[in-house]
Amino acid sequence: MSDPDGHDKSIDDPAFDPDDVSIVQDDDKTSADYYFDSYSHFGIHEEMLKDVVRTKTYQNVIYQNKFLFKNKVVLDVGAGTGILSLFCAKAGAEHVYAVECSQMADMAKEIVEANGYSNVITVLKGKVEEIELPVSKVDIIISEWMGYFLLFENMLNTVLYARDKWLVEDGVVLPDKTSLYLTAIEDAEYKDDKIEFWNNVYGFDMSCIKKQALMEPLVDTVDQNQIVTNCQLLKTMDISKMAPGDASFSAPFKLVAERDDYIHALVAYFDVSFTKCHKLTGFSTGPRSRATHWKQTVLYLDDVLTICEGETLVGNMTVAQNKKNPRDVDIMLKYSLNGRRCVVSRIQHYKMR
Repeated sequence: MSDPDGHDKSIDDPAFDPDDVSIVQDDDKTSADYYFDSYSHFGIHEEMLKDVVRTKTYQNVIYQNKFLFKNKVVLDVGAGTGILSLFCAKAGAEHVYAVECSQMADMAKEIVEANGYSNVITVLKGKVEEIELPVSKVDIIISEWMGYFLLFENMLNTVLYARDKWLVEDGVVLPDKTSLYLTAIEDAEYKDDKIEFWNNVYGFDMSCIKKQALMEPLVDTVDQNQIVTNCQLLKTMDISKMAPGDASFSAPFKLVAERDDYIHALVAYFDVSFTKCHKLTGFSTGPRSRATHWKQTVLYLDDVLTICEGETLVGNMTVAQNKKNPRDVDIMLKYSLNGRRCVVSRIQHYKMR
């Protein structure tokens, strides 16, 4: 189970309530309804609010750039508890429309009232694509739409829809730039634990599950000391200008080994930038930066690559929305190494579900 920002609710998660899960599904409910239901639990919002990198960056962007917000009309897409709307109201916004589809909208209304901002913030419960705003245009759209791997379970298309429908010409989208990066790591111990484990399970061969495990990217925190190569920029997205289809892409990469080592996996992470601020502001979800709830995304390779310092792992990554569920991501990885101790060329497919 995941929320609109891509935050998984696993059975081990204290936010997971087995009573939330019904074996018999209501025929009137779509997968999107269940997805929004999962976002109604306060535990998910607690995790995001306590992500200091995330929340303090947004707070600083708003409080330190009050000239952007003074007497402006703001649309908060996927408002959750309404924290970004509260920041905007406190910074002097004329009015804030906070749109939230899940049951958390009811809590957001109470929070707005409890903090004395009912005259500035209007909470609208519903999907952005279905609601009607009381105004024809807004000056600013703010959202925390990013998911794991930037694009998994994300709200980007919803933000772009809102931008095209309501944002004034020369209006501001916050954040307005995101960049996806790739690097390679040594990860023998964890790969053994998560992947090779299936080769021998209490004396039985369960390697058929290993193939499935390899296809599923792992969201986890990577130790920066595991990084073997440089980091390569894969894709930059300008949220103020891009089209919805631009989130699907194919990009080449060239990773150069910084030492003799083994490569067990490639790791993706993203940076977020607010370029309309007085001073460029943003944050990184990379392994060399302070940890966030997005962590990093690990794609294990079929092969263990033996790479020498200065040798190059070249390839191409293709990222596309899943056709059945556009919130899911399909990844195709082509890679090859022609080194002194290892020669390999392979294509692997991954599915973020």
